[in-house]
Amino acid sequence: MNIKVDGYNISYKITGTGEKTVVMLQGWGTDLGVYDSVADAINEKYTFVQFDFPGFGGSDEPREAWNVDAYADFFCKFMEALGIKKATLIGHSYGGRVIIKLAARESLPFEITNIVLIDSAGVLPKRSFAQKMKIRRYKVLKRILNLKLIYALFPEVIDEWRSRQGSADYRNATPIMRQCLVMAVNEDLTELLPKIKQDTLLIWGDKDTATPISDGKLMEERIPNSGLAVLQGTGHFSFLEQPAVFRNIMRSYFQIS
Repeated sequence: MNIKVDGYNISYKITGTGEKTVVMLQGWGTDLGVYDSVADAINEKYTFVQFDFPGFGGSDEPREAWNVDAYADFFCKFMEALGIKKATLIGHSYGGRVIIKLAARESLPFEITNIVLIDSAGVLPKRSFAQKMKIRRYKVLKRILNLKLIYALFPEVIDEWRSRQGSADYRNATPIMRQCLVMAVNEDLTELLPKIKQDTLLIWGDKDTATPISDGKLMEERIPNSGLAVLQGTGHFSFLEQPAVFRNIMRSYFQIS
């Protein structure tokens, strides 16, 4: 299904018919279908909403680069468009960033009843000296290679070098979405964590390299009413790698027998 929100065509779907509503906020570069198993775990008792953020999946791309706050603003408009006044929010990776921003706000047009963060982003990693030097070298080299004369002499070599820079998410993104990603990954939300007052379940893969388990432990320390469940042997998509264990955790938390 599609709905128009603030001039953007947004892809979404709703399963379940429960009185209480749960909304899934996706990870970077995914589409809403990735979270079908999350919905299936609890939608026998809850109304479960999945959607694609602007620039993700089947939704329109933002007309300019958005930071995380802009995505949080959009989400408020999305909730209003669907007429949702109260909901549990589940966020995976980037979706967790947006939830942290929302929960830390003094006022919202809807009520967040409780939160589930799955391998959530939001903690800025500490860079080693070697990593800092690598970034510095990259920026210097980028400035040199962006010179028109240099590019005119070696266009193929420079294009090949550019294609190998950055993460897979960055390389696969459009120019606008690359700007959105850069703004997100360079923002540290650690100071916002104590402002989250809702009961919060943290679910993490202990082998996650994108958002390491240390991030989950830090969030458990900083978010007042939180608890951490660790899925052994799983990475950044822990809910897909250990689906049975994940399902049991979700059904227990949402009190589904």
